[in-house]
Amino acid sequence: MLRQFLVSIAVSAGNIAIHAIVMAVVLWVARIAEERATSHQSLRLVGVMIATVSVLMVAHIAEVAVWALAYRIVGAAPPGADLIYFAFVNYTTLGYGDVTPVERWQLLGPMTAMNGVLLFGWSTAVIFAVLRVAMTSQAENGMRKKGAPPE
Repeated sequence: MLRQFLVSIAVSAGNIAIHAIVMAVVLWVARIAEERATSHQSLRLVGVMIATVSVLMVAHIAEVAVWALAYRIVGAAPPGADLIYFAFVNYTTLGYGDVTPVERWQLLGPMTAMNGVLLFGWSTAVIFAVLRVAMTSQAENGMRKKGAPPE
């Protein structure tokens, strides 16, 4: 059991590092986009949100791939199992149950799910933060165009 926890902690830490790097880039790009106000604020908002969510989806896919690699290295899945599919089912907590880990690695599934839930929550918080900043900026720019003094 200790080996399962150590592997899970190592993979989760790697995924947290991936997510932290992606979050830093997303927030950096969002700040740059905010500084470049245009006359088409609604289009900019759409663009920022599409870019943010797309980058986060790519990050999650990379994190699933890290789990699939870990499953392969330790031999956690039964022979012939599609490791990417198995990792996705666990990471997203979908839990079909059509592929189950070999008995000695049965804790990797729940640990993968816990990692996925935490990283999805983190992504949701960042999406909300980017949207809030973008909408606040859009509202402030709209007020400036109407002649209202900036706050």
